[in-house]
Amino acid sequence: MNTLELKKDFHNLIDSIDNESLLSDFYALIKRRISGKEGKLWKGLTKKEQEELDLAFEESEKPENLISHEEMRKKHEKWL
Repeated sequence: MNTLELKKDFHNLIDSIDNESLLSDFYALIKRRISGKEGKLWKGLTKKEQEELDLAFEESEKPENLISHEEMRKKHEKWL
C-alpha cells in the first residue's frame, strides 16, 4: 500500500468513527507521534539498558529462542 492509499484509507477510517472519545484518543495518539522526537526514548535509557535491549533483539532473531503464541498464552494464562 502506497502513501496515497494509506492516507485515503486513514481518512475513511476516521470518517467511519462516531465515538467522540475514541476520536479524541486517536487524535492525541497521532499528534503525540508526529510531535515526538525520534530516538527520545532510546536516549533516555542508560547504556546498560541499551545494551540489554540490543542483546534481546539479537536473541529474538534466532528461531531457536522463539516460542509460539499458543505456548506463550499457556505460560502466562493466569495473567490473561
